[in-house]
Amino acid sequence: MRQFNVVVLGAGGVGKSALTVRFIRDVFVENYDPTIEEEYRRTITVDGQLDSLEVLDTAGAEQFTSLNEVYIKSGRGFVLVFSLTQEASLQEVDNLRKQILRIKGGDIAVPIVVVGTKLDLVNEREVQRATIQSLSSQWDLPFYETSAKRNWHVSEVFEDLLRQMREHYPVDPSRKRRKRASGCVMM
Repeated sequence: MRQFNVVVLGAGGVGKSALTVRFIRDVFVENYDPTIEEEYRRTITVDGQLDSLEVLDTAGAEQFTSLNEVYIKSGRGFVLVFSLTQEASLQEVDNLRKQILRIKGGDIAVPIVVVGTKLDLVNEREVQRATIQSLSSQWDLPFYETSAKRNWHVSEVFEDLLRQMREHYPVDPSRKRRKRASGCVMM
């Protein structure tokens, strides 16, 4: 079983924690409590293969921007979250995307999934599907529209990212563990 670390980034109040907790614990967090930093683990089977995800749920980008660089350097995959009910939160995702590419090296593909939350709040929606489709093509990244409250498309986000990370970080056969010699060794 391989382990991958995932960093969840986005503006404050967009639903990063609700998305993360829904995926990890399959519960919906109703009340908003600003996150500073929470770390979660879950084993997940995708395409018949078991892997472990270590998910770092971060604070809203505008609150702790100095930590973003640390998170990005250590992250292997990224979930960039915006709210479908706040068009301005999409700009923060673009800023984070550019920062990730700058830190990780803009010429290589970085495992990233972009997520619009609060799909269930139809009457409050500000970000149109056409905008998302246009950005998805322009950025060459997968976009998902989710609802943590209704558990719509939450697993798909992390499954897609896991597939990207498996492809981007293939198993290195030279790093396989060697079998220990059994028995007594005299020195």
